[in-house]
Amino acid sequence: MTKYIIDRFETNWATMETMEDPVVIFNLPKNLLPKNAKEGDVLDINITVDKKATLERKNVVQNKLDLLKKRNGGDDLAL
Repeated sequence: MTKYIIDRFETNWATMETMEDPVVIFNLPKNLLPKNAKEGDVLDINITVDKKATLERKNVVQNKLDLLKKRNGGDDLAL
């Protein structure tokens, strides 16, 4: 698993970099970091898929599409 170093803070952003080659530098909102995080700390970031929220979002989008199709008489939509 990739580890990340907090290089510095700028306003509401933390500049992060990977510990492996090739080094990748990116910014992350500070409010996503632990409250006590400081420059030089090594972070282990784990991102997971929220399957329930994904399904709920898919249903919302499908309902909107169905509504648009219904308003359009069921014909294919031209985007």
